[in-house]
Amino acid sequence: MAATEPGDRSAAAGPATDGVTPSLRELVGLRAVVTGRHAARHGRHGVAGHALSPLRGRGMEYAESREYTHSDDARHIDWRLTARTGRAHTKLFQAERERLTLIVADTAPALYFGTRVRFKSVQAARAGAIAAWSAIRDGDRVATLRGTTREAPITPAAGARGALRVLDALVRWYAAAPADDLGLAVALDHAQRLLRPGSRLVVLADPQSIASIPDRRWPALAQHHEVIVLLMTDPLEVSPPAAALPFLSGGRRVELDLASAAQHQRWQREFVQPVQAAIDMLPSRGVRIQALASDAPSESWLSLLGRSRPLVA
Repeated sequence: MAATEPGDRSAAAGPATDGVTPSLRELVGLRAVVTGRHAARHGRHGVAGHALSPLRGRGMEYAESREYTHSDDARHIDWRLTARTGRAHTKLFQAERERLTLIVADTAPALYFGTRVRFKSVQAARAGAIAAWSAIRDGDRVATLRGTTREAPITPAAGARGALRVLDALVRWYAAAPADDLGLAVALDHAQRLLRPGSRLVVLADPQSIASIPDRRWPALAQHHEVIVLLMTDPLEVSPPAAALPFLSGGRRVELDLASAAQHQRWQREFVQPVQAAIDMLPSRGVRIQALASDAPSESWLSLLGRSRPLVA
């Protein structure tokens, strides 16, 4: 279903588009949304140098020690404190590096749909562009990937060059559903091989794709990284009218009577419950999450960046 309203006309939205496919000009224009929100993050070697990450993980600089738990790396046991207290302790290290922001782009067919302002796929591209420009503002390297074995990830790079490579990939991926999409799980497998402790991971996904990921995967990702999940939703999916709705599927017209209690319940299971389940579950796994409607400002999730999180080994 095509978007039924034109693209945003606000100054912060970037150049107007048809809302069906993203354009490079549109994504480049979103740099203005990010510029000026925060000063560039200064590391101890200045803006262009390495930054001291607030996240605790494996790294070069000792931060502190705490009591050992079964999930900690035995190689980091603090033997002196263990001997002194009689209880096993592990060391925490603070990573000092040019941080990586990795954008994982879900390209499930369900994203290429929209009824308000733009397709969910276009909103995903815009949110990814916001993430890329935020990374560059903060002095990070930025990269992106999707769930495929046919195309290599866009390799990490800093500065405008790195952002533009990511934006170009988002435009290509979200112009139409790729035929070789293997799912979000494959994309997260690729991500785990690229991430280093202290990285930022931004996942752009359809709620049903998130529902397909086992809960146990998220704590492993969040233990050493800042993880943000943005759920792409459409107002029709979240709050459908109690009426008969026509759809075009595979060239055929299909009508769903959402005034029927049975059809309405099925709709809730398919579209509403996955959103709420993810919002309820992921924060307890150390993941920051927000539903991003297709008609919402594409930068409305930026408040998720940089919140404090508990120390981990």
